[in-house]
Amino acid sequence: MSSEKCDQSSNCQTCNQTGTCSEEEKGSHEQARLAATMALVKHKFIVLSGKGGVGKSSVAINLAVTLAKEGFTVGILDADIHGPNIPMMMGVEKKRLVGNQDGLMPIKTESGVMVMSIAFFLRNKDDAIIWRGPLKHGLIKQFLGEVFWGSLDYLIIDLPPGTGDEALSTAHLIKDVDGAVIVTTPQEVALLDSRKSITFCRQLQIPLIGVVENMSGFTCPHCNQSIDIFKVGGGEKAAKEMGVPFLGRIPLDPDMVMSSDNGIPFVHKYPESTAAKEFQKIAQSWRLLLEGNATRKAKVVHC
Repeated sequence: MSSEKCDQSSNCQTCNQTGTCSEEEKGSHEQARLAATMALVKHKFIVLSGKGGVGKSSVAINLAVTLAKEGFTVGILDADIHGPNIPMMMGVEKKRLVGNQDGLMPIKTESGVMVMSIAFFLRNKDDAIIWRGPLKHGLIKQFLGEVFWGSLDYLIIDLPPGTGDEALSTAHLIKDVDGAVIVTTPQEVALLDSRKSITFCRQLQIPLIGVVENMSGFTCPHCNQSIDIFKVGGGEKAAKEMGVPFLGRIPLDPDMVMSSDNGIPFVHKYPESTAAKEFQKIAQSWRLLLEGNATRKAKVVHC
């Protein structure tokens, strides 16, 4: 069948000429649309961790808000399909999506960050997503190609723990990922798994921006004494041993837990806190890696 009457820039699922295209042509149109959408995004990053419970999503949203506060246009894609927490942590879980001729519109938060997540499609927040790999791949492809992100300086993709379907799909769909940020805690168990994330990125030739050590030390509010609840320095040591930049360490702060539960990004509510200043330093280090590269690619540390 001929596709001469088909508007190849439109969504194949809503195009009134979709019947004139073969499945192969539809696949080609979807790929072209994805490429065109991602071409409007200057920098695309993934945030991942080897295991759960290290505060990866907290790091992702607070880095996104930090960049937005500095005047950049930022989007965050919640690619954790089975545990989509970003909308709740950003205070937009009750929002509903709308679309237009350009596609689905991401939800804009009070901090200015654009958000997309499968959580917006759930009828009940307790609903479980019980999907295999192909369905997850298809959804991530839609989130990247059929969501109208517009012109962004940064798109941060928050991946689920591990190196499974979602991470592979994202790497394959976005051919020019600017880099990956690995989040870990100082514990040996978390460090063991973070090394696997580094190896994953190298095998898929994803540039490594660096390692962030989260929950690194705690300052007692009563005596101001520093307490290393989960140890300290392990992330920096692992980064050095693996030949990866160390971006910084985020201290453990109970207010970060409370602000996330209340849907208010920590750096937005506590901009003068020690942790917020650390996020600023990490964001600056992140940007310096980009500014030092004329091709707008993050510097790669190869094995």
